[in-house]
Amino acid sequence: MLDTGHMLLTLASDAPAGAAPWWVMLIPALPMVGVVLCTLFAIMGVKSKLPAFATVGCLGLACVLAFAMLLGSDDAPGVVKAWQWFDISWGEGHGQTFSAIFGFYIDRLTILWMLFVTGLATLIGLYASEYMSHDQGQGYCRFFMAFNLFVFSMSCLVMGANMLMLYLGWEGVGLCSYLLIGYFYKKPSAVAAGKKAFIVNRIGDLGLALGVYLTFVHFGTIEYAELFASDQLQGYLTDAAHGHFEHIPAAAQMIPLLLMVGAFGKSAQLPLYVWLPDAMEGPTPVSALIHAATMVTAGVYLVARAYPLFQVSEYALPAVAWIGALTAFLAATIGMAQFDIKRIMAYSTVSQLGYMFAGLGVMTSIGAAAHVFTHAFFKALLFLCCGAVMHGFAGQLDLRKLSGVAKMKGWGIVGITMLIGCLNLVGFPVITSGYWSKDMILAEAFVRPSTGLVGWLLLITAGLTAYYTFRVFFRVFVGPVEYHPGEELHAHDDHAAGHGHSHDHGHAGYDHSHSPEPAHDSAHDEAHGHFHPHAPGWAINTVLVILAALTFVAIPLVALNHGGWVGEMVHGSTAHYEAAHAGGGSHGSVWLVGLDPHQVMYYISAVVGLAGIAVAWALHYRGRREAAHAPAAEAFKRVAGPLQRWAEHKWYVDELYDFLFRNPLWVLSQVFRYIDMLLVDGLVNTAGWLPSALGGRLRRGQHGLLQGYAGSMAGGLALFVVVVLLLVSRSA
Repeated sequence: MLDTGHMLLTLASDAPAGAAPWWVMLIPALPMVGVVLCTLFAIMGVKSKLPAFATVGCLGLACVLAFAMLLGSDDAPGVVKAWQWFDISWGEGHGQTFSAIFGFYIDRLTILWMLFVTGLATLIGLYASEYMSHDQGQGYCRFFMAFNLFVFSMSCLVMGANMLMLYLGWEGVGLCSYLLIGYFYKKPSAVAAGKKAFIVNRIGDLGLALGVYLTFVHFGTIEYAELFASDQLQGYLTDAAHGHFEHIPAAAQMIPLLLMVGAFGKSAQLPLYVWLPDAMEGPTPVSALIHAATMVTAGVYLVARAYPLFQVSEYALPAVAWIGALTAFLAATIGMAQFDIKRIMAYSTVSQLGYMFAGLGVMTSIGAAAHVFTHAFFKALLFLCCGAVMHGFAGQLDLRKLSGVAKMKGWGIVGITMLIGCLNLVGFPVITSGYWSKDMILAEAFVRPSTGLVGWLLLITAGLTAYYTFRVFFRVFVGPVEYHPGEELHAHDDHAAGHGHSHDHGHAGYDHSHSPEPAHDSAHDEAHGHFHPHAPGWAINTVLVILAALTFVAIPLVALNHGGWVGEMVHGSTAHYEAAHAGGGSHGSVWLVGLDPHQVMYYISAVVGLAGIAVAWALHYRGRREAAHAPAAEAFKRVAGPLQRWAEHKWYVDELYDFLFRNPLWVLSQVFRYIDMLLVDGLVNTAGWLPSALGGRLRRGQHGLLQGYAGSMAGGLALFVVVVLLLVSRSA
């Protein structure tokens, strides 16, 4: 458990909310305009890039308004009401009036999230205009319609004035995730991945729904402005500050535990993380926007938004810290052994999300928010670089079949930006924003004795992250020039190719007249059947350069004065937390031999990260002469023995879930199926069959012959006489 006896809890939002400007409603409205336009384009049969440009225009304007919201913000939260959504009363007592507006709650946490949601959506929309150009027509319109719908849903989730609005956006992004993961609907693996994501997220959504219900039952409201300023919640916070959790009702402490389940489902944490790696079946722009930078941080946002509720529970934040740390470590071990570079980035996302949750759990909401902010830029950059490689090499993603990509003509920008993204993910000292945001979390984990083990787990994970990140870079982007095209080379239609094994179909055809000539000899060219990789165009390169620049812009925004600008944004929100630790912080740490974690962690994490890079260099770059074989890595694999194989198979977690849940549920469904077919349907069918059978028998006597009717009458009369005689004889 966390030390709570010497904490001072402060909320910036405990004052009543004021009024926000009306025009903030345009931010979610503009993506919905994009949805309508893309639908109309599909109806009209548009086969140009007009849906993409309309999307970029709408989202770009929404981003401008988000910046205007930043410039006009102050410390006090504000609410803008579009209309009264629900107003139901069934009594005069507490919790007997349900009221919810369709409106938006604007504080600095809202603004922080909306800046990178709208900004990244605009950039990735521009990237997708080129990446998805092979599918211009109905598929192109469908993609950008779902793209816009996602941004609208995410806007409702982040900006909503109450938990009902949050739930609306929550379910909306889940739907859009399903639509976009399964975009290649003729590809069985994509369809299965979409269903898996939808079902696993429903498990988490049940926890969120129950948490919202219990919030209303206990506090009598789900409006943020009323909830966070309520005397009831403030009293609980005072009790929690003094460690008197026994004074807080169990119902109030149960609320964050239920919300936590929802957060773990959406943000892919143990045990609900299994959907995210399979979600890479969707197009790469989807992976960059939804599954790296925005949707998967919805769970982090939920915990940050409801941080006061989490502080009144004795077990919620410790659980968040431990689940986050364990998820970060487990995902890193799996990522080390994968060969699909896009899937490696997916496991990296799961791991970094674990860092964010651990940050919230160890009471550094500033560190968690800072890592969300920096991760949004560098992880989107990494995914889009992988997508550019996939786009140009006919869907190839296997790091054993690519080498020296950065040396090829036309691929310099991709190579440089990939290096910048990798350095940020590793947290390369001083010059990367990822270094500063990650170290805030690591340092705070070592401040308290109760979370020191969480800190060590995260520190080990940092070393593993450095290794698997530069394993990708050293194998794919440097070294000898060698490449083998993917399975899309002979599949010019994306849906026809959907029956292959590639993840998405960013490039359907190859115009060799526009392909740059790679630097390799004629023998090499003959070995590859004269395949020439398709270098990215201006749209892809422009987005990569902008994202790389933003990773540097983010450094002063998170590095100055323990959180910088991001820290100021968190201070003006419900996620604000301050603690005065007796015997911790600047006074030393029992986990670091009396040293101040906030001072020494910069050096410790730097050494760990550089060590991970050095190991990757030794195993995957030094002595490697071809793409498929790295002698040192293969020797290490033999030493690792079955551990390497288990990690390649993701520790057989999917198989375990199949054994424990999927297969028994399938068997049970078959049992109920046969009960329905044989018993329920059998009884119904029998009831329907009996009148029909009886009628069939009687119909034989309706033949229209007079003598037959006379015989029936005589037989009936004889039967009647026999019955009468029997009755008379019995009565006598």
